[in-house]
Amino acid sequence: MTSGPGGGDGLEAQFDQWRRYVERRKELRQPDVEELEDHLRGSVDELVDAGLRADEAFLVAVKRMGSLDELSREFAREHSERLWKQLVLTGGTDDPAEGATSRRDLLVAVGCAAGAAVSVKAPELFGLTPEADGAFYGTNAALFALPWLAAFLAWRRGASKAVVGALVALFALGAVAANAYPLADESQSVVLTAIHLPIALWFAVGLAYASDDLRSPRRRMDFVRFTGELFVYYVLIALGGGVLVGFLFGTFQAIGVSPEHVVAEWVLPCGAAAAVVVAGWLVEAKQSVVENIAPVLTRLFTPLFTVALLAFLVTFGLTRGGIDVEREALILFDLLLVVVLGLLLYSISARDPLAPPGLFDKLQLALVVSALAIDVLVLLAITGRITEYGTTPNKAAALGENVILLANLAWSAWLLLGLVRRRVPFTALERWQTGYLPVYAGWAWVVVLVFPPLFGYL
Repeated sequence: MTSGPGGGDGLEAQFDQWRRYVERRKELRQPDVEELEDHLRGSVDELVDAGLRADEAFLVAVKRMGSLDELSREFAREHSERLWKQLVLTGGTDDPAEGATSRRDLLVAVGCAAGAAVSVKAPELFGLTPEADGAFYGTNAALFALPWLAAFLAWRRGASKAVVGALVALFALGAVAANAYPLADESQSVVLTAIHLPIALWFAVGLAYASDDLRSPRRRMDFVRFTGELFVYYVLIALGGGVLVGFLFGTFQAIGVSPEHVVAEWVLPCGAAAAVVVAGWLVEAKQSVVENIAPVLTRLFTPLFTVALLAFLVTFGLTRGGIDVEREALILFDLLLVVVLGLLLYSISARDPLAPPGLFDKLQLALVVSALAIDVLVLLAITGRITEYGTTPNKAAALGENVILLANLAWSAWLLLGLVRRRVPFTALERWQTGYLPVYAGWAWVVVLVFPPLFGYL
């Protein structure tokens, strides 16, 4: 293996940092890492011979190698035999140390999944049941599974004591928000807490996920991709679970036994909680081994959502009708805007930072501008209704969320326009989105902690 001439300790430190980053990719074995490093060092040697300083040569050589994710996919395609071994639950790795790590990850994931399942049934020890205490289970649903998922990720990342302490404090605060206020079952704050507490706690999961490199925008963007991948895996697990339940009913009823009680009381609630941890483990275990699912779906649904939003705006303009601002409609519009933002985020996470702007970037700009126009219309409708009839917890929450989405969509549209016109670097868009993520968490905490006493527990 060659070394970069004239690099000194500074250049070797850069190589060490690059190597540590590459070694986190589970589909690359040590010989693969060495091969990549040989290629990188050779490129640095050539650039230094051409007259560049060692540090400049290193940066240029890394950029020439392209995205590490793309390199990982190339290695996975070229080493197909190892790829399929890695897709087996046992790990199938030639490296004994790597295999032991995979087995430990699996054991910890199974333990955390079991903890989530037990958490669902634990309230019954205190006389609480889903039938009689629906409000309790609705507001506490996120607390059954997300702490265990965060624990698995924190263990896997080797989180520091400070991060672990912060996680414990955040989940304890979530438990207080869900249970400290005397909310009636028909209170609007019950629904708001059930919706917003999972959002607030999901960013606590993000803290665990990025605990090995909290300052890195790319690590935070990895968490965005993790979110999308986990959702896809969870849906697939749910579909498989539905098939399993169907077979259970059919086979047991064939022998005169009805499994309805066991399925309703044990299989469904415990399985739903445990599946969150299992889906997280699957994303971690199989990341970058095959093409990520969420960015692929983004490519498919971005044009479809663009057409749908433009059709809505055209129809709204022709009919000149108003927008219903009842709770169900507000939730629907907010979900629509969140999906648009998700499509943008996953596209950013999958995009090659060095690639020139293309047709898909222009399509994204059209999507964001359409969503921005709809957000403005919804805000005008909400503001008008509040001015006329006064505010409620639902309307106040929707107003804040739409203002937050408006700010993000507006600046995202401006950055996308600059990207398409080649005046703004792609990294500016990435930094903006990852830096804006805590704003959503902050508003979710405001809704669950401040709104109930502010509105008199309505």
